[in-house]
Amino acid sequence: MLVLFRKTPILGALLAQVVALPVVAAVTAPLSTMVERLPLIVIALVLQGGLAALLCALLRLPRWWLLIAFVFPLAMGSAMLLGNLPAWPFGIAFLVLALVFSNTTRGRVPLYLTNAETASVLKDLMKDRAATRVLDLGCGLGGVVRALDGEGRQARGVENAPAVYLAARLVSGLTGKGEIRLGDLWKTDVSEEDVVYAFLSPAPMPALWQKLSSEMKPGSLFVSNSFAVPDVDPDEIWELSDSRKTRLFLYPIGKTEEGTAG
Repeated sequence: MLVLFRKTPILGALLAQVVALPVVAAVTAPLSTMVERLPLIVIALVLQGGLAALLCALLRLPRWWLLIAFVFPLAMGSAMLLGNLPAWPFGIAFLVLALVFSNTTRGRVPLYLTNAETASVLKDLMKDRAATRVLDLGCGLGGVVRALDGEGRQARGVENAPAVYLAARLVSGLTGKGEIRLGDLWKTDVSEEDVVYAFLSPAPMPALWQKLSSEMKPGSLFVSNSFAVPDVDPDEIWELSDSRKTRLFLYPIGKTEEGTAG
């Protein structure tokens, strides 16, 4: 059961809210004759958020879900207290969040954006390797794709959060830089790429390495921003001087531990 919640954290977060609700009701019911309505509601909302966040922690959900669990009842309660506000702005806000951060709920991959200095380093890397094809898995707004495309290089990006994809596709279309596709990184063909780049999270790295090491051509390169592949030694680790102190982990494909082609 814990595995299910870690794979689909939104289910765990909803369960936490459902379990917390009757507990909070039972705790605050005796206070209804002693505390005025408004303070009682505030107390109940804080208890609901706190208990839901605690349950999320016990379910071992990612840390950002603890914050979401705590803030959600406070936000909904504020909307109820304000009373006169229409419901549709909250529905639109929820829809936008779902479209932008769907990767977080499905694949435990937050929206990380690569900075300009890292993109510049990647461009130099491709020049040094005489690489002509690069693929950004989970490309976000497509900044890396546009930075690397051109001068004989063909850059592609794959993104599955609909709102983020549309924004990336629009900008790339206007600039004529790179190719952005809506798709699942696990189903993406990587066999012809010289370099595959990813800035994801620790969660998908073991499975991603299995895919890339078996599907990419010998002599190609996987570059991971910030997150190493567990139990696999990178060929190099580049530490950048940007404000984020970015670390790039370089994994050659088709190279055995002894350094010979496999």
